[in-house]
Amino acid sequence: MYKIAKEMYAKYGVDTEKAMEKLKNIPISMHCWQGDDVTGFEPSDTGLTGGIQTTGNYPGKATTPSELRSDIEKAMSYIPGKHRISVHASYSETDGKKVDRNNLEPKHFENWVNWAKEKGYGLDFNPTMFSHPMSDTGFTLSSHDKAIRDFWIEHAICCRKIADYMGRELNSTTVTNHWIPDGFKDTPVDRYATRQNLKDSLDKIFSFETPNNLDSVESKVFGIGAESCTIGSAEFYTGYAVKNNKLITLDTGHFHPTEYVSDKITGIIDFVPGILLHVSRPVRWDSDHVVILDEELKAIMSEIIRNNFTDKVYIGLDFFDASINRIAAWVIGTRNTLKALLISLLEPTDMLKKLEHEGDFTSRLALLEELKSMPWMAVWNEYCERNNVCASSKWLEEVKKYEADVLFKR
Repeated sequence: MYKIAKEMYAKYGVDTEKAMEKLKNIPISMHCWQGDDVTGFEPSDTGLTGGIQTTGNYPGKATTPSELRSDIEKAMSYIPGKHRISVHASYSETDGKKVDRNNLEPKHFENWVNWAKEKGYGLDFNPTMFSHPMSDTGFTLSSHDKAIRDFWIEHAICCRKIADYMGRELNSTTVTNHWIPDGFKDTPVDRYATRQNLKDSLDKIFSFETPNNLDSVESKVFGIGAESCTIGSAEFYTGYAVKNNKLITLDTGHFHPTEYVSDKITGIIDFVPGILLHVSRPVRWDSDHVVILDEELKAIMSEIIRNNFTDKVYIGLDFFDASINRIAAWVIGTRNTLKALLISLLEPTDMLKKLEHEGDFTSRLALLEELKSMPWMAVWNEYCERNNVCASSKWLEEVKKYEADVLFKR
């Protein structure tokens, strides 16, 4: 099947071998929080806050760092290529001692770093500015309460130092994503003052260099309890990222339903040092469903590949589904993201661009439609086999066995 696919693609000037080689060098940052429903390992009974919800009670979620890392390893064994793990600050390991978030240090993430070294993973990082008593008012970095604001500034500074340590130890630059849940449930009178607070807080957080870390800021339309005004809006963070030379995070669920992240990439890429993607799947709102191989996912990856943006766009995942097997959720979402990349790598982009630039939109449309039925799956199967990973859905049988032998016994 691969031999036939290789010949078919060659007729369009596409080298399938080169496509697979390029895919091998594109890492996906898989998020740790799918494995335990965003619970983390802090000695606290605080539930999820900040507009975040997980729904479902599927058995077998990870309850310890070792369980979570074992589950991640299991998922990675079905995902071809070398990838990264994104960790939230709430996944610190403090030997059961109470260490508040504004006092976190690199030593509290040594186990993550040592494990990543052993397995060959890169690490990315995230301050955790929700699910904490100091976020109960609904405001963190934009709060009018200086004590609250200072606490979260200190936390973010700690996180940037931890991220720099991770990048240095692993010899692989860490990308740190900064997101806050701040906003008003009802219409505010002085939204400007809170945004001034946020700007001042960010300026303090980014007041020192982290040579092994890149910082990104993430916007959102709204969250539960913040339906009328989100302080960290797309406009705010776009302006801040451009002015202060920061990466900007584009989350596929953080915009209005009629907006497409695929259209935004080329609109901002030339004005920032890079883009961090949070690939998710919104269903009516930012519900963080498991990523499927839909048209928007393929369009996003096409924008990256067609314009050679792989060195400026950092691809990460962000979803959490507690209603299905959590390892399967990781595998499905990550493999679909890689499939979308491969489909884009198998496109005769130069040919399509030439037609478009010449104004031959008829031929462009015809060719794009023909490409939809090309045998990209045969190339995917070949890529998986070369990486010693299950090409078919056989991986699901093994995950189900792990579920019975390990997850259901927790």
